[in-house]
Amino acid sequence: MPEAERDRPGTADWRVRSPGPAPAVAGYADRVSVTPGEECGLYVSTTASSFRVSAFRVGWYGGAGARLVWASERIPGRTQPGPRLLPGTRTVRADWQRILTLGTEDWPEGAYLLRLEADNGHQRYVPLIVRSVRGAGRTVLMHAPATWQAYNRWGGYSLYGGQSGAYATRSLAVSFDRPYDVDGAEKFLVYERAAVVLAERLGIPLAYTTGPDVHRDPAVLSGAAAVVSLGHDEYWTPEQRRHVTEARDAGTNVVFLGANTCFRRVRLEQGDARPERTVVCYKTDVRADPCYTSRPALATTDFRQAPSPDPESSLTGVLYEGYPTDAPYVVQTADHWLYEGTGVRPGDGFDHLVGVEYDRVTPGAPVPEPLEITAHSPLMCDGRRSHSDSAYYTVRSGAGVFATGTMRWVEALLAGTPEGGHDHGMDARTGAFVTRTTENLLRAFALGPAAQHRPAPRPNVDEVYRAGG
Repeated sequence: MPEAERDRPGTADWRVRSPGPAPAVAGYADRVSVTPGEECGLYVSTTASSFRVSAFRVGWYGGAGARLVWASERIPGRTQPGPRLLPGTRTVRADWQRILTLGTEDWPEGAYLLRLEADNGHQRYVPLIVRSVRGAGRTVLMHAPATWQAYNRWGGYSLYGGQSGAYATRSLAVSFDRPYDVDGAEKFLVYERAAVVLAERLGIPLAYTTGPDVHRDPAVLSGAAAVVSLGHDEYWTPEQRRHVTEARDAGTNVVFLGANTCFRRVRLEQGDARPERTVVCYKTDVRADPCYTSRPALATTDFRQAPSPDPESSLTGVLYEGYPTDAPYVVQTADHWLYEGTGVRPGDGFDHLVGVEYDRVTPGAPVPEPLEITAHSPLMCDGRRSHSDSAYYTVRSGAGVFATGTMRWVEALLAGTPEGGHDHGMDARTGAFVTRTTENLLRAFALGPAAQHRPAPRPNVDEVYRAGG
């Protein structure tokens, strides 16, 4: 991101104020990302007679949080047909008519919220990433639209439940050819936006991509200083995982700001008109997946499960364990460089920072060495005692890898502020700690392979688990 972009005046009025009822206004784009100047189709349905589209680029902008980059003229509204259900996989598609084509000439790379503004007073977002082609020397922010889509209940179905909410009637594949539910960008706003704003405020060189783009073409990771997986990044293809691992082994640092990361193995398949518009994940019905016997490495279930088990800990250093929990984050190695300037001491805790899902270092699971547990947080989950761990390791290329072990890390960046709407009771002290730690992490990783300029991990897994269980 050019410094001039970061320092431009922001736009205070970028939020959705009134989503209204579901039919009021909604839309989707025919791409999860575009390169600058590439066209993008927009599909909109509204009960209003007309609407406008405003494109806001998310960033620091002196604290405003976004900047208006483009706005349309008034566009005639129309009500498009209801959801279409494909019975075999219970996949919901909108299959609407294209209403307009966006040109993105002069749109800087970054994360965008397209706000649909209907003349009935209601608004909704359509998220869009204007992705970077090259990431050499930059920190690559890797957005997670496959996970956004997995949880999307527009039309009554997601990868978690059908219209009744029952798991047994869930979709086995979900389509990008439909709007997102709620305000249109809930998962991005809760788990990603605050990290984007912080990274841009720091002024480090940034690049932008998505998991599906890394799946298709890893070129953006070539020579990158770091790649950042944001707050909820659960659904990966094997190709995406391989490309990130190869980047790590070539010297690119890796950050996992959430938990439950790289947990589900998915496929991207053809949509109605474009490739890779469908996210396939059979989960516990994996034996019904057409790839189960023919191409087991592509069978869609948890990465750690048969028919081709490959636990995520070999990349993340930690293993997803459970849901739900709410517990303090407890610092283990207070003198670690990650915590410089936070003032923490061993055993200091930060209430509610561990949750709602968590990871831990699991003895016996494959992990790279040397690995250091930097936080070791006792918790209860479903009546069982356990721990959440933050962990740091390095590999032969010099790359450093850090995982927070909690899904609330990005949410905590706003704790104790007027924007902390999802802070789960976290206070300003927690917000300050997480902010400073994240700043330390991103600034260090932006300098290149962490082992070349930061202290090596001090292996302590046996010591921590012998002492703390």
